[in-house]
Amino acid sequence: MSSPDPQVRAARNESTNPATRGPVVAVTGAASGIGALLTERLAASEEIKQVIAIDERRGECAAALWHILDVRDPAIAEKLRGADVVVHLALDLDLETDGAARTAYNVRGTQTVLTAAAAAGVHRVVLCTSAMVYGALPDNELPLSEDAELRATAEATGVGDLLEIERLARRAPRAHPGLNVTVVRPAVLVGGTDTALTRYFESPRLLVVAGSRPAWQFCHVEDLCSALEYAVVEKVEGELAVGCDGWLEQEEVEELSGIRRMELPSAVALGAAARLHRIGLTPSPAGDLAYTMYPWVVSGSRLHDAGWRPQWTNEEVLGELLEEVSGRHTVVGRRLGRKDATAAGAAGATVALLGAAAVVRRARKARRRI
Repeated sequence: MSSPDPQVRAARNESTNPATRGPVVAVTGAASGIGALLTERLAASEEIKQVIAIDERRGECAAALWHILDVRDPAIAEKLRGADVVVHLALDLDLETDGAARTAYNVRGTQTVLTAAAAAGVHRVVLCTSAMVYGALPDNELPLSEDAELRATAEATGVGDLLEIERLARRAPRAHPGLNVTVVRPAVLVGGTDTALTRYFESPRLLVVAGSRPAWQFCHVEDLCSALEYAVVEKVEGELAVGCDGWLEQEEVEELSGIRRMELPSAVALGAAARLHRIGLTPSPAGDLAYTMYPWVVSGSRLHDAGWRPQWTNEEVLGELLEEVSGRHTVVGRRLGRKDATAAGAAGATVALLGAAAVVRRARKARRRI
């Protein structure tokens, strides 16, 4: 077995100052997004000895030890030697990514990181999925406990990948005795993110499916990073849900956002979403709509019991989200160009949806003529 990287060994041999007695932490996906925020946070923490940053390009955190490689490369095992904890954040949940390529990256990457961590002697891996794995269902309790059954299906964007990652997390300690795996599941994530759920608030009208009972709970990326840090320093472990305290009803969201609703029958909304996605007009499958129809609010009790508290409220996160999406225009998950957006703003979402339906009809006729 080769010795740890010289920089890591040097970090281990520093004085007994409390700031140097914490864990060596490796972060994958460290150059951008949540990974970059967490890398900076851990590098500045007195509870962390050293941060090893892994990505396909170098990020901006000068205090981290950088390794440039794809997380699917088995060579990552050598880069993890000397680390005590790995936080795996190298996931692709981009709406525009080809689904098969996205799954290949997410699942293979997680498999490789878990196997490499065990081979390198890492004792803890922290994975990040989403509270979406609980599923959005009309009979969900409000709020859900961490131990609630994972009842999601693979019909929404990326949820199939997240469910497979959850399965890998459960199997890993059995396959690799001594390896602890912690899974963090955030609510609707806000703060530089682009998802089907954040695009919902880019629409000229908020689509509400008749008879549904939405409940909105958000999670700011800063709160997610602080929850991940709790897991890193072993203040809490297991399956952890994270989000703002409580939730907002649909009427509260409409009042706070100032965006009026457009209510459609379930069959119309789901049928149109499925057809538009099938012919490639929208990136979001019909399964994404369920998460705007039914509750999937989480309690976060394990983090709360460990002393963690969110710094953001649902109202504050919604306000930040509305600022982020200001000037963007989306209809049924598809971003519109400036010219299309002007038309949609003038005519309203109903006309935009009718126009999309007309495109579907024309596409059907064209296929029948071929």
